[in-house]
Amino acid sequence: MNSNESIIFFDGVCTLCNGVIDFIIKRDHSRRFKYASLQGNMAKKMIKSYLEKGDLDSLIFYKGGNIYVESSAALHIARNMNGLWPLLFGFMIVPKFIRDGVYRWVARNRYRWFGKRNTCRIATPEERAYLLD
Repeated sequence: MNSNESIIFFDGVCTLCNGVIDFIIKRDHSRRFKYASLQGNMAKKMIKSYLEKGDLDSLIFYKGGNIYVESSAALHIARNMNGLWPLLFGFMIVPKFIRDGVYRWVARNRYRWFGKRNTCRIATPEERAYLLD
């Protein structure tokens, strides 16, 4: 794995999480991101310590050897997108305990509000190049 790669780890059975990944994929025309479910083999290899803590409630962003979780992950992803999305990175000035508190509240309720899939996302032929196992 290249240390300069940008990988977004997401809950593969979460409907909200899959919707967010669809949103990013549609806007990631330069294909700067790769994607992997937290339930997959790539996550087990690269972010094992987070998974051992039971961190399936967190979006995890790996970039340049750094790992970002929760609201910091979401804001670093926005920072690396095209268009006006990098402006959201300005929310980093909000204290982390507030940002992560809101993030955790949504994460705790995501299955109830948005639903849960029976299986992880299956890549389409076009997505196979950037959806990792």
